[in-house]
Amino acid sequence: MAIALAAAIAQDSEDRFNVYATRVAPQSLPLEGSGHPLMAPQAIMAATANFQQCIASLWPQAAARHVSRRTFEMATRGLEPELRIMDLLDTQPEFSKPIWDYVDMLVSDNRIATGKEAIAQNRVIFDAVEKAYGVDRYIIAAIWGIESNYGKEIGERPVVRSTATLACIGRRQSYFRDEFISTLEILERGDVPLDHLKGSWAGAFGPTQFMPTSFKRYAVDFDGDGKRNVVDSIPDVIASTANNLKLDGWQRGATWGYEVTLPGNFNFLHADRSVRKTLKEWEALGVRRVGDKPFPRPGDQGFILLPAGARGPAFVMVNNFRVLMKYNPAEAYALAIGHLADRIRGGEPLKQPWPRDELPLSRTERIEMQSRLAALGHDIGDTDGIFGARTRTALRDFQAKTGLVPDGFASVKLLERLRRSN
Repeated sequence: MAIALAAAIAQDSEDRFNVYATRVAPQSLPLEGSGHPLMAPQAIMAATANFQQCIASLWPQAAARHVSRRTFEMATRGLEPELRIMDLLDTQPEFSKPIWDYVDMLVSDNRIATGKEAIAQNRVIFDAVEKAYGVDRYIIAAIWGIESNYGKEIGERPVVRSTATLACIGRRQSYFRDEFISTLEILERGDVPLDHLKGSWAGAFGPTQFMPTSFKRYAVDFDGDGKRNVVDSIPDVIASTANNLKLDGWQRGATWGYEVTLPGNFNFLHADRSVRKTLKEWEALGVRRVGDKPFPRPGDQGFILLPAGARGPAFVMVNNFRVLMKYNPAEAYALAIGHLADRIRGGEPLKQPWPRDELPLSRTERIEMQSRLAALGHDIGDTDGIFGARTRTALRDFQAKTGLVPDGFASVKLLERLRRSN
């Protein structure tokens, strides 16, 4: 399924990964790639030379999971790695593009119109799936639209080659070895033919982009033909996606979140995933739904999200937003899914403007920012240019200590402030 390493947009448009020119970091902090030793050129070259031996060494694991020798050899005979994947591994748009460009790109007028058509054309299937799994059809349609443009751009890379490459080369080998073996299990069961098992550079396949391990957990045979074919069967695609969300905790009848306005005296240290209050409690603190609309479920708990800092739109995110982040653990992705679903349903665009005058940070600068925070004693996790919860917490802490608005937004100005502090 779509994960941190799976592109959330059309995989054939790889030029989108390099939209912004990289600005050079100061020489005092030399940086290369992700900084992970397995992503260094020498390590990649060595792993490439050892690729065939690496694949052969995975046979015992495959056999232990009931993959036949025939299937193993059929899938791996003549297999060569695709090194272009190494470039894509560290340059994902949901983590590297400005949030406003990312949302604009994915929540387009065309996707909204096509989403409405997809729901109308498959209304009987959506009716049955919604009844069986309790997952909102508009959310499923939004995932379908964002992951593959409603099946038009599912990717052309063989899943076997992609997962094999990542299983033997680069910084996520342990994770992707499970994906590779799971791909072989799919072939062994005959759910999806080898020549149809194509997808993204990370191995996600089908209209809603299942990773092989997610396929094993969530895919269902909804059309009753004895196969869980999430590539060619629309009933299986829709039902399997709904089953995934249901098993991840989707709450029937609830939304993903609300756009809100914040009071002038708002404590921005409360804009954190760890600070959860009921909607009624947020309302008592001056948080209002845009348009002064009431919260339909005031007892639901949520957290404040400021994806572009204090100058951009604000949201209260409830349980189903967290479920979307299990599908792909990027706030930008989950926000785009939720917003596209609302627009397909007939909802309005976001009310508050994005701070489009802010310059985007290059990936090198994002790694530099994490390195400088770590040098100040902050726990930021991996120095990989991906800003997770720990990096955001460190940013807020630094902002608070230096008299800035602690909104956790990573800007060029904040990086310059960090440079002056080191």
